[in-house]
Amino acid sequence: MIIIPVKEGENIERALKKFKRKFEKTGIMRELRERQAFTKPSVKRRQTVKRAVFLQKLKEDEE
Repeated sequence: MIIIPVKEGENIERALKKFKRKFEKTGIMRELRERQAFTKPSVKRRQTVKRAVFLQKLKEDEE
């Protein structure tokens, strides 16, 4: 459960913004999206390798 302490006289929009930020940090929505469809371990591995190659290529291009 996410608890947001709201000071007296504090704007409700500010408290809502704090809540949204904390909610994003927990990663609940990301996990729910991942659980909607099963991805095989081999596909996950392929994606991580592909991403690593892409990032390494970006770093090499910078240098």
